[in-house]
Amino acid sequence: MNRTLVIGDIHGSYKALLQILERANVTTHDRLIFLGDFVDGWGQSPEVIDKLMELKTSHNCIFIRGNHDDLLLGWLKTGQYSEEWFNHGGRSTMDSYTIMPEDKKQIHILFLESLEDYFLDDDNRLFVHAGFTNLNGVKHEYFSRLFYWDRTLWETALALDKSIDVTHPYYPKRFTHYKEIFIGHTPVTRIGQTVPVQMANIWNVDTGAAFKGPLTIMDADTKEYWQSKPAFELYPEENGRN
Repeated sequence: MNRTLVIGDIHGSYKALLQILERANVTTHDRLIFLGDFVDGWGQSPEVIDKLMELKTSHNCIFIRGNHDDLLLGWLKTGQYSEEWFNHGGRSTMDSYTIMPEDKKQIHILFLESLEDYFLDDDNRLFVHAGFTNLNGVKHEYFSRLFYWDRTLWETALALDKSIDVTHPYYPKRFTHYKEIFIGHTPVTRIGQTVPVQMANIWNVDTGAAFKGPLTIMDADTKEYWQSKPAFELYPEENGRN
């Protein structure tokens, strides 16, 4: 069984990551595509990175860069950070890395530097953390940071009139370049959901593990999915990003 499995935003919930790998019966025959935001939120961001590096040696893995991963990398390399990052999950991550040996920090830096802005598979399916803005697609995007910061792709999908299909002149051109687009970044808990949500040809797999939701792994072909317990139940002693 050769599946393509998509994993939503982990946000330091190492226990949830272990749960979904077990519940989905992940094997070395599966391709794993991680949509980014591996860190910040719950208190085991370094353990998440260690697990991802371990999986990289034994599985076919694609690791997409999330905005939180980029913020952590910036702090690890320069010591500089914003108060916004500090107050949105960065504090627990900083606490964890402050006590980490320097040689291990360097290994994590190399991993974070190796993350990809997006992945386009042979079936013309796009995997990206947040989105893109260029009407001609990701290969024409002027600002790479939009791959892990943009919310307009998802907001456009949410606002799209359901009576307008791909043949309509007002149909968003961005949506027409790819068979499907898989994203994270903007948790579906914002629209009252805790399962993957499809709007147009866009699948949002961020089911709110940073907050009150579970972590999700989904089969990109069949759309079957498996979830962890809500992350806050796995870390009752923490507040997460609430």
